[in-house]
Amino acid sequence: MRSRLGLNGLNFLTAAIQAGFGPFIAVWLTQNGWSLESIGFALSLGTFAQVIAQVPGGWLVDHIHLKRYATGGALIGLGVAALMLVTTPSHATVWGSQILHAVASAVMTPALAALTLKLCGHGSFGNRLGVNARYASLGAAGSAALLGAAASVTSDRSVFLLTAVLVIPALCTLLLIRPSDMVEAEEQDHSALLHPTERERPAWCIFRIPALHVFAVAAVLFQLANAGLLPAALNILTRRGEGQGFVVSACIILPQMVVAALSPWAGTLAERIGRRPILLIGFAAVPLRALLFATLPGAVPVIVIETLDGVSATVFGMMLPLIAADVTKDNGYLNLAIGSLGLAASLGATFSPTLAGVVANHFGDPAAFLCLGTAGLAGVVVLAFAMPETRPERSRDVSEATLAA
Repeated sequence: MRSRLGLNGLNFLTAAIQAGFGPFIAVWLTQNGWSLESIGFALSLGTFAQVIAQVPGGWLVDHIHLKRYATGGALIGLGVAALMLVTTPSHATVWGSQILHAVASAVMTPALAALTLKLCGHGSFGNRLGVNARYASLGAAGSAALLGAAASVTSDRSVFLLTAVLVIPALCTLLLIRPSDMVEAEEQDHSALLHPTERERPAWCIFRIPALHVFAVAAVLFQLANAGLLPAALNILTRRGEGQGFVVSACIILPQMVVAALSPWAGTLAERIGRRPILLIGFAAVPLRALLFATLPGAVPVIVIETLDGVSATVFGMMLPLIAADVTKDNGYLNLAIGSLGLAASLGATFSPTLAGVVANHFGDPAAFLCLGTAGLAGVVVLAFAMPETRPERSRDVSEATLAA
């Protein structure tokens, strides 16, 4: 129980820490006289570093047997990156902070998944990922409100100081996770639970798994469609004079609430009926959302439509590590698979806003939404016709026995 509570708190606080590296950076740099070009370069540098660091980060976590150390190191890295922004924002400190944040995040994501697997095993991994997502969503939403209030009352610099301070309780929750609560050797049902020296296959063997490639293609299409939708919708509202601050906040917080509500249920359902049905529902929410945005609705409809973002975020955020765990059950390179899929998703997200902007400039806003929606629909088609069911046979048998009882 103590370790489970520690994992809940760790997910909550990690998401809260990551919220401090969001839009506040651009505001802080603007207040310090940075040009739009300089701000854009700094943010792009961070994005590029995160793309590059995904696969090495996963590989590194795979080769560290004590996942708590990897997690603790990543948390300290996030704290140092936040403290670098507290100082006078020179180009060197901001660029260094962005790169350090990217590297620490690339380690943190697979390390959390690895810790979760060590605590619950593969058979309950989907259920536990749903609980993780709930606490992460609550942490992100709560932190956004806290940091926003701090910026309003004091200054935007306090956002990064608070972000660094949050690392301390996060490290304390990590200490609550006891090695004695990890899955015992005789109960290990996934090769990632073995010591790295006990794995019989080389790391690159995961790239021979067809399901991993199919899901990577679907992930690219998902993020290519998804990442540019809300910025494009908010841009339209701003041009109309309807893009007030409460609209932006509502569009961020509401999907997080949906994720918090749906994630445990979705995780349980993925263990009972399989991965593909849940994937299809989550991915289908993206083209539907794009189609609704194409009607150019007002502020209130945009907020309501964003609930669909909560549905797709629930599924994608939970299924990426779950699919990675399924396809690496026999070789143990869970975190390398997570990093590889993260790389695919990052590539789609990187090009999505640019695609939406180019299409909107030449053919209009509705065409931009329809273009992104088409990419999302292509992702659904890939899943429907090429993605195999990856749920292990043992999980199917357990689920069927549970339902029969």
